[in-house]
Amino acid sequence: MVGVLRRWFGRLLRLLLVLAFVLVLLAVWSVLIEPRWVAQRQFDVSVSGWDGPPGLKVAVASDWHIGQDALRSVMTRARALSIVADINAAQPDVVLLPGDFISGRGEDGTTPEQVAEVLGQLKARYGVYAVLGNHDWWTNGPRFTQALKAAGVTVLQNDAARLPGTSVWVVGIGDRTTGHSDPIQALRQVPAGAKTLTFMHDPASARSLPRETGLTVAAHTHGGQVWIPFHGSIVAPHGWPVKQTHGWVRVNRRTVYITSGLGVSIYPVRLNMRPEWVMFSIKAAVRPDETAGADGAATAPRS
Repeated sequence: MVGVLRRWFGRLLRLLLVLAFVLVLLAVWSVLIEPRWVAQRQFDVSVSGWDGPPGLKVAVASDWHIGQDALRSVMTRARALSIVADINAAQPDVVLLPGDFISGRGEDGTTPEQVAEVLGQLKARYGVYAVLGNHDWWTNGPRFTQALKAAGVTVLQNDAARLPGTSVWVVGIGDRTTGHSDPIQALRQVPAGAKTLTFMHDPASARSLPRETGLTVAAHTHGGQVWIPFHGSIVAPHGWPVKQTHGWVRVNRRTVYITSGLGVSIYPVRLNMRPEWVMFSIKAAVRPDETAGADGAATAPRS
């Protein structure tokens, strides 16, 4: 009997050691590796009646959460500059920045001017456009707006701007969490029937939008930072569905791409949810069923 107990205890101990080893590996991966393993995703998007530049390349990079602590905030200015260089190397025609540029509320000494100095180095033929996220407003929204504008970034606060020399409009919707979201106001300048590149921080703002007329992207969720198969993200902000925190989702009358973002917030962990920046190439739809606005159709990522 004693021998049986010893064998059983030995097996249990080995199992516990294996489990502990696996947990250590997961911890190392989710804290030190995956948060820094940035994906560069590419999508071809077909839009019905697209009259903008053929193959317009739109880069989307959100939720940078730039700070000074390489372990806690992950996204230092040095790392952010490296990502900026990667985006510039891809030669986007347009860059959209859907908010949350700073870690926390700048408690570690990071300033809006330091963040803007990094983001101001992004280059695109038709310009770089930004909306502020909740962390930017919590830090100092007006100061962030001024710093980004001084760095050459166009800030759209429930506003729209026409891409120079084209018929396409960029529509930027304010942050919903801090009470700055007004989608209807953002669309007032856009001519009827014009094709748009619509971006926002919180995907919930898309609930108030009419049918899409181009590309719509959102941020804020980080994909939950941890994604569990068959369940979704472990968390989602403000009651947002946990299975719709990343990728192409349907929000009322629009198909929206929700990006997982580049940085981390609250906890410096990512597991099964890599940080990303995304490049969309937009072309005219040949058939109605090719249009993202019709039923959410879009090609699979090339990388």
